[in-house]
Amino acid sequence: MLRNLTRSSRKLSASAQLGARLHNWQSEKLTDIGTGVNYDSDMDIFREQCRKFWSGISAERVEKWDKTHMPDAEIWREAGEAGLLCIDTPAEYGGIGAPFEYSMVACEEQAYAGPKFYGPGFGLHSGIVAPYITSFGTEEQKHKYIPSMTTGETISCIGMTEPSGGSDLQAMKTNAVRDGDDWILNGSKTFISNGTLANLGLIAARTKKEGRAAHAISLFLVDTREHKGFSKGKNLRKIGQHSYDTAELFFNDVRLPASALLGEEEGLNKGFYMMMNELPRERVGCALEALARLENAFEQTRQYTQERKAFGGPLSDKQVIKHSMAEIKTEIVSVRLMADECVRLYSRGELDNETASMFKLYATEKYVSCVNKLLQHWGGWGYMWEYDIAKEYAGARVFTIYAGTSEIMKELISRDVYPRK
Repeated sequence: MLRNLTRSSRKLSASAQLGARLHNWQSEKLTDIGTGVNYDSDMDIFREQCRKFWSGISAERVEKWDKTHMPDAEIWREAGEAGLLCIDTPAEYGGIGAPFEYSMVACEEQAYAGPKFYGPGFGLHSGIVAPYITSFGTEEQKHKYIPSMTTGETISCIGMTEPSGGSDLQAMKTNAVRDGDDWILNGSKTFISNGTLANLGLIAARTKKEGRAAHAISLFLVDTREHKGFSKGKNLRKIGQHSYDTAELFFNDVRLPASALLGEEEGLNKGFYMMMNELPRERVGCALEALARLENAFEQTRQYTQERKAFGGPLSDKQVIKHSMAEIKTEIVSVRLMADECVRLYSRGELDNETASMFKLYATEKYVSCVNKLLQHWGGWGYMWEYDIAKEYAGARVFTIYAGTSEIMKELISRDVYPRK
């Protein structure tokens, strides 16, 4: 213990001389509060509040979420009361109005709370749907939806993926046709996160029969509490992320007013460009969550290997374990360096799509591969569902699929490697 304290003191002294905060890997744990070059002491206080929120949820409640494959709606209102929704959404529209970094703190802390909290999908709600509304919505749309999204009364989802074409926008079949001043929406969406509990959907649909998707897609705000013809399929059973509800959505002659079109007439057929504008943030959020979950899995494994006795001593005394953990930590730090830079760039409005794609690709692939290595150190216990490492292993796999598959990320990055002539 004394040796650890001395080592920490040296690190803190070096940091103080430089006038900078410690990187998280320079602290005793990757998950320690008070570290991170993009954060400050006020954000540390907020981080404490986030930890208190997640630690206050009972084991019995979480176990129910795991069995039903969805959280309860009450947790959304509790999060609203705790100030954990729409954190960097402008206060003038009803959001919290904090800097972007506070949202990243909340993202990390939900991940550090463990794989039992893959859901609720606060990040999708606050970091994807809300920015679409504040960036492209009319003043009326902003004031209508943001206040109740901040309190948790409104739970949102985004509908792009379809049963037949996946995320291929050119193959999109969901369509909206004008009928007087209204729109008639028909089609279906699948793999919709937050879909079972959501009462507000941001839905992508073709509004022109012909032409490329880039000039034929619009986004609609569908309040499921107001419109007939909308229905939800069963809550989909996934191999992981059981506390995160995922559903199919169906639209059968759903009549929408003109005010449901995001941006109203100015947003007509501009859905593709809206998506391209918001994708960097979505990918930063996805990548940062992957990194934070990997950091948490690393710390759990570090503790386990120190406590688990085998072959005459703790696993942590074995060179094969020490070297493996050293390699994994090095990989984690490389992702953290990229994360710090991407968060900094985004907060300054300088993050481009290629950089966001590289971060998403690298962080999620490392999450999957490193969790696989970490599980190996648990032996047979790592394959038991009662242990978090098993849940982490099952939940990690989809990170290389949603928010853009790894193959799509490579394709986007390659366009800068070999620019089109």
